[in-house]
Amino acid sequence: MPGMALAPAVSRLASSVIDILLPPRCISCGAAVRDAATLCAECWRGLTFLGSPCCVCCGLPFEFDLGESTLCGECVRRQPRYDRARAALRYDDSSRKLILGFKHGDRLHPAPAFGQWLKRAGAELIRDADLAVPVPLHWTRLFARRYNQAAILAQALRTAGGPPVAPDLLIRTRRTPPQGKGNRDARRRNVAAAFAVKPGRAVKGKRIVLIDDVFTTGATVSECARVLKRHGAACVDVLTLARTVRDAG
Repeated sequence: MPGMALAPAVSRLASSVIDILLPPRCISCGAAVRDAATLCAECWRGLTFLGSPCCVCCGLPFEFDLGESTLCGECVRRQPRYDRARAALRYDDSSRKLILGFKHGDRLHPAPAFGQWLKRAGAELIRDADLAVPVPLHWTRLFARRYNQAAILAQALRTAGGPPVAPDLLIRTRRTPPQGKGNRDARRRNVAAAFAVKPGRAVKGKRIVLIDDVFTTGATVSECARVLKRHGAACVDVLTLARTVRDAG
């Protein structure tokens, strides 16, 4: 039909007008770029995107390819409660400003780009996943912040082609102090028994991908995975926007 044929042209014209009035800007530094929701060349070079080779379990990047089934030293010493974890970016000086602006500064415009990065990094995790479940905030922190950054990431992943989102499947039952710079054991104690499955929600047999912004020691997502598996989840993987990278060993 003529009207249907005109629709793409009208859409392109509208996009061109918007670009003239509001030129696309780099999602990190604000410099002019050609396409919306992208990085300028300088900011792109500053980020370290993660991939193979890595620990088959936690996703810790390896300097050399040690084989598809290799575990890092930490996963050998203590098997995580989740099945696999992957992250899009290394959490370092270059990515910190971008992520903290998204988390605490109401800078939500990078979400479409983040969704695409998560899709690429978590391709093997989301292929057979039933649900994407964001790590929840306690209601008092959600009230103060006005949004849960993990839920925004899960929705961005869904828009990019990821699994359906269950934003309230997990709830935070108590307000925990910020994880801060505590060691692995302190972080684990801090979040112990801090999560629950919302009453009435079906978990048994589901393949779930937990979504969060930054993976540090894995204490928070491990506790979430423990709760989900206790309720019968068949698989719990973890996908984060960034992760800290410790020395392998």
